[in-house]
Amino acid sequence: QVQLVESGGGLVQPGGSLRLSCAGSGFFFNLYIMRWYRQAPGKERELVAVISRNGGTNYVDSVKGRFTISRDNAKNTVYLQMNSLKPEDTAVYLCNADRPSLGRTYWGQGTQVTVSS
Repeated sequence: QVQLVESGGGLVQPGGSLRLSCAGSGFFFNLYIMRWYRQAPGKERELVAVISRNGGTNYVDSVKGRFTISRDNAKNTVYLQMNSLKPEDTAVYLCNADRPSLGRTYWGQGTQVTVSS
């Protein structure tokens, strides 16, 4: 059974930091592109960061220099380190595992991040 389980969300003040984790099971984690998305109330889902199988990364412009995506294939886990958080970063953050060659994509249930004073 495929599972993606996010953790690490919560309430943080502006300027603070959080580290999100997403643990995968039931599939060959190291063969998948991993992405973090976010969805704020009333807004469309937005791609935040992506990490390829070999560790290449890319970010949406609004988080460049503040967020860092990484993966530990030995632990089947992808991380999102979020620094200098802003109120506009408030959203549900979702983890995605994607293997386009097989047409397979999996989603976690999401973790809430709230940035507020």
